[in-house]
Amino acid sequence: MSTKVEFTNLQKILYPQIGVSKKQVVEYYIRIAPKMLEFLQGRPAVMTRYPEGVGKEGFYEKDAPQGTPSWVKTFRCYSDTAQRNVNYVICDDVDTLLWLANLAALELHMTLSKAEHYERPDLVLLDVDPEPPATFDNAVEVSLLAKERINSVGLNCYVKTSGKKGLHIVIPTEEEYSFQQTREFVHQIGRYLVKESTVVVSEFSQSRDPGTVFVDYLQNSHGRTMVCPYSLRATGVATVSTPLDWRKVRKGLRPEQFTILNVPSLQGSPWEGLLENRQKLG
Repeated sequence: MSTKVEFTNLQKILYPQIGVSKKQVVEYYIRIAPKMLEFLQGRPAVMTRYPEGVGKEGFYEKDAPQGTPSWVKTFRCYSDTAQRNVNYVICDDVDTLLWLANLAALELHMTLSKAEHYERPDLVLLDVDPEPPATFDNAVEVSLLAKERINSVGLNCYVKTSGKKGLHIVIPTEEEYSFQQTREFVHQIGRYLVKESTVVVSEFSQSRDPGTVFVDYLQNSHGRTMVCPYSLRATGVATVSTPLDWRKVRKGLRPEQFTILNVPSLQGSPWEGLLENRQKLG
């Protein structure tokens, strides 16, 4: 394919454990772009870059880096966490996605609101996060309980692996709620699940308690992000944050099943229609 991107160091090994090069990372993002770009469209993106590969230290980058091409869209706004104005990249097209891949931006994170309605989230996130010795099976158990609760109040929800140790449940909503409202909504679900499962904790102060599963509501805050569906993760085997059909969410599921090597060939799009499925929380 033709592209505006001038690639560099394509033979650089970015995943030494499995020998995956930057060229293979670029090829992955070419193949996955049709599924991935619809979620990045119009949203400020934050990248985690690993120019020396995942065996070396990477860095989190909010600002569009020096030398960003003029054709890359950006969105300027004030970041509460950085306490300054930030020029976020908006990854609206394949060229921008490949430019990010060439920067060794292995992980792409996106905001829960679009740039045009930055203060109004259209996605609500439940980050189901097990703390060892709690396992991924525990995260599966809690996620299924959460789905049951969400469905019981008349809402549809979608699930993906985080690509690391947990699961992400996403509820698409109308753009009429504040982050405070969506955060409180998730917090209430967490409090409910505490009554249903002995492993669940709903408060940040307990989130590192061994053997628990934290239903993290805090990501539903202004400027926070979630890893984008189909983004690579900086793990030894190049796992992918992979949208799933709920029927596949059962004990025995493992995040390591979904990697750069097999995700592009997965059939279907479990999150198809998510962005059109706007719902009211109340």
